[in-house]
Amino acid sequence: MRITTITNWAYGITVVLTVLSAVAFILSARSAVQERQAVEQHLLLNSMGEELALGAEETTDEARLYVMRGEERHLDAFTVDEGEERRRDTAINNLRGIGIPDAELQVVEDVAVNAQALDKVEEAAVAAYTGGNQAGARDALFGPEHERVQTTLLNSVSQFRALATARTEAAVRSAQARSDLWADVAKVMLALTAAIFLGVLYFILRRRVALPLVRMTGIVNRLAKQDYAVEVPTDRRRDEIGEMNDAIQIFRENGLERNRLDAERKRDLETKDLILQMMHRLQACYAQGELAEVVALFVPQIFPGIAGCLYTMNESRTALTEVSRWLDPTHTEPSFAASACWGLRRGRPHVSHVANNDIPCQHLDDSGVPGLCVPLTALGEAIGLLYFEDRSKDATAADAPRLYLELIAENIGLAIANLQLRDRLINLAVRDALTGLLNRRSLDETLNNLHRDQSARTVICMMIDIDHFKRFNDEFGHDAGDEVLRHVGQIVADTVGEAGTVYRFGGEELTVIATDMADEAGFALAEKLRMRVFATPFSYRARIVGPLSVSVGIASSPVSGPTTTLINRADGALLKAKLNGRNRTVAAFALEAEEEAKMGQA
Repeated sequence: MRITTITNWAYGITVVLTVLSAVAFILSARSAVQERQAVEQHLLLNSMGEELALGAEETTDEARLYVMRGEERHLDAFTVDEGEERRRDTAINNLRGIGIPDAELQVVEDVAVNAQALDKVEEAAVAAYTGGNQAGARDALFGPEHERVQTTLLNSVSQFRALATARTEAAVRSAQARSDLWADVAKVMLALTAAIFLGVLYFILRRRVALPLVRMTGIVNRLAKQDYAVEVPTDRRRDEIGEMNDAIQIFRENGLERNRLDAERKRDLETKDLILQMMHRLQACYAQGELAEVVALFVPQIFPGIAGCLYTMNESRTALTEVSRWLDPTHTEPSFAASACWGLRRGRPHVSHVANNDIPCQHLDDSGVPGLCVPLTALGEAIGLLYFEDRSKDATAADAPRLYLELIAENIGLAIANLQLRDRLINLAVRDALTGLLNRRSLDETLNNLHRDQSARTVICMMIDIDHFKRFNDEFGHDAGDEVLRHVGQIVADTVGEAGTVYRFGGEELTVIATDMADEAGFALAEKLRMRVFATPFSYRARIVGPLSVSVGIASSPVSGPTTTLINRADGALLKAKLNGRNRTVAAFALEAEEEAKMGQA
């Protein structure tokens, strides 16, 4: 029951009990008044009866004394008593008017008759004595007639007093009983009112209001401090306190939900910030290796607990190779055919091994661990793949926000495409389109950098010319000449390897630049590549053509000359090699030493 209902009922009952107790007090007071009136009437009637008896006796005594002694004072007293008798007559008349019962009224009438009879006897006796008949007067006052009348009067007075006393005492007792009854009723009503008041104070105000409010105060204070971990006890009462408890529970649940939403929003902002940071760094990458490092660093921060790999597709778009990984994924292959991934086939994210509701990718093992493949596309072409697999029970790749996955995949795909396009543009700018070797512009830039380098680094320059190249063009066509250039360029690049850099100088001439290499090692390398070109057969259209040979001129700096003349000196040595019969190596530093020796002999 609601507290307001209980309070209203208690208030109504209290008002009713208060009214009833007031009525009981009024009735008790009225009974007390009636009791007092009964007592007053009892006293009045008793005193009047006593006065009647005493008056009759005093009048008789004065009359007797007068006839016995003859003293005037007794006659005067008798005369005064006669006045008193007249007052008693007035009192008797008053008794007739106060509404006494008929029995008492009849007795009063008898008293009046007897009093008149007695008065007549006594007046006659006094008159006889005054007239000189003393003996007759004494006989009248002391005779049996007087005694009978006086006794009858006194008996009537006694009877009246007895009747009045009995009636008034009964009235007093009745009024006192009623007064006590209504007083007890009033006390009971007051006791009930007090009990209800105390019950309301204890059971309603203390147990149902004060104690729950005290408990709720601590809960509300903790909730005000955003301590939503506080437990709100279940209160199934259907009253205001129960509703307040439900409201506090709803407030706590709203606070928890708000905290959860704030945490999700914070995580979302952190994720967006990480994605933005990753985008900025992807845009600043110069090579795919740097891009792979950025992806491996930021993706596990964006999707904690989820392992994965980044794959890039080869130029033929037939296979993918792993370029980076994070959190050690173990259920996918490091390289596989493009057709082994359903994500690449469909061109959209594909989930494998989740409730067995879809076909798994072929590059995954049979462990049943859920995996997510997100294809990387740019300009409508697949260029790579992002693979995710679960590493913890709390992280599920399939539950990752699809928008973020698509955003990350799109940016990684665009970054890879931009780097590949950048690499192609750089290759077009710095490499020869026919042989794939670095071009003349790259050679000039390298020589300028070496010239600006103030360190005492040794530089070896080789100028390589294909012997009788014009004959191949004339005999087999320019296509054959192009194949010869590519063939010789590949042999030279493979032979030099990491020791130096190969450039196409122009026409059929190639250039090799090597640093930190001694003259003897440079000459030996030149001879090695010359002999490998000569020893490697060349076929064109299923026909062995050749053998091919090259002439090599080699020069060094700074011992044999400055870097600015390095090309010219190497080219001069190449010219000497061609003039001396081709298919040979001529060193500018060796020629200079011979010339200096000849000049010394001259």
